[in-house]
Amino acid sequence: MPEHVHRTLKARAAASGLSLSEYLRGVLGRTASRPTPAELSARIDARGTAELGEPSEVAVRAVRDSGE
Repeated sequence: MPEHVHRTLKARAAASGLSLSEYLRGVLGRTASRPTPAELSARIDARGTAELGEPSEVAVRAVRDSGE
């Protein structure tokens, strides 16, 4: 690991009141809990296409015209 990266992470850990190991465990946990772009794309594709009853501009216009 480059020294400047190590220093930055160590400083962030200290500012958070954590050891470097604790800080990195949290960073890695948050990273692992979020889907990668490829995983997110696969989830979106798996949902299929939304079937709308009317074009979105018609629905938006109706809401605006109703005063909501």
